[in-house]
Amino acid sequence: MRVLSVVGNRPQFVKSGPVSVALREAGLDEVVLHTGQHWDAGMSAVFFEELGLGEPAYRLDLRTSDAAAMKPAIRAAVEAEHPDWVLVYGDTNSTLAGAEAAGAVPVAHVEAGLRSGDLSMPEERNRIEVDRLAALLLPPDERSAATLRREGVRGRVEVVGDVMADACFRFAPIARERSRILGRLGVAPGGYVVTTIHREANVREARLRRIAAGLSSIEEPVVFPAHPRTRSALLEAGIALGERVRLLEPLGYLDMAALVSQARVLVTDSGGLQKEAYWYGIPCVTARPSTEWVDTVELGANVLVDDDPVRLAAAVAGARLPDELPPLYGDGRASARVAGALDG
Repeated sequence: MRVLSVVGNRPQFVKSGPVSVALREAGLDEVVLHTGQHWDAGMSAVFFEELGLGEPAYRLDLRTSDAAAMKPAIRAAVEAEHPDWVLVYGDTNSTLAGAEAAGAVPVAHVEAGLRSGDLSMPEERNRIEVDRLAALLLPPDERSAATLRREGVRGRVEVVGDVMADACFRFAPIARERSRILGRLGVAPGGYVVTTIHREANVREARLRRIAAGLSSIEEPVVFPAHPRTRSALLEAGIALGERVRLLEPLGYLDMAALVSQARVLVTDSGGLQKEAYWYGIPCVTARPSTEWVDTVELGANVLVDDDPVRLAAAVAGARLPDELPPLYGDGRASARVAGALDG
């Protein structure tokens, strides 16, 4: 059996690592296609190198997030490889392009069924459309599976857990052992805040200016590895950050895992990092009005502050984890279940 895996951005590279291992162990032939949605070396090549991922069979190098521009090349790869499945991850434009380019080949969607309820987000619209197209839907939890059933999807639904948990549990201890990022930055475990801001809505000037004001009001060192488009938006708008905010180039996965897992608080708009913070036992403050990972908010481990600078700074100052942290989203064996579902 042959699987064409479509990846295009940093979180997908990380998720694909343990899945690729599981596919090989199950005797499935995987062909990896990298769309080039993330092409900066710090957001792309470094992850293949650090995580030991095989070089993609197809590296489109399109340097675009336009799904329509990706589809012809993905379709050509589908026609050349004759896969039994096209495997897509998450909610990016690469996900949508892969699902739409599959043609008659069945699509399997990892992280199916997630919903934030915010249709202004392109990620939300992508999720809904890919779930409509998929023949095999692989949600991380029963809540997401129930969403799919309510929506009346046509594909088969199998709850597998979260493949990002597999990567997190596998790589975080290695990251803390190998990385020297805290020493290079001169920060101590528990003595700093990490932030990542990259969502399309949040790099527009008005929202970015308010979020930056909130970050600049935090009375602790703030480490800010910046997505290239975030850095460009800050520069173009002339948005200054406070003296305690340290803007960095994007980090490799191991450095980022070491940094986040030892922070006091994480401020982010990333869906994946909201979960990682929970698994690391780190309080999270999310600069969005909604989230697809609602369980973390309901438990009090994650606080939604939208783009309100006062709420953001106050949430960081008061961030604490609840006494009880039940297991959420995965047990580290999701990748094997993905392989089993494809082979079943």
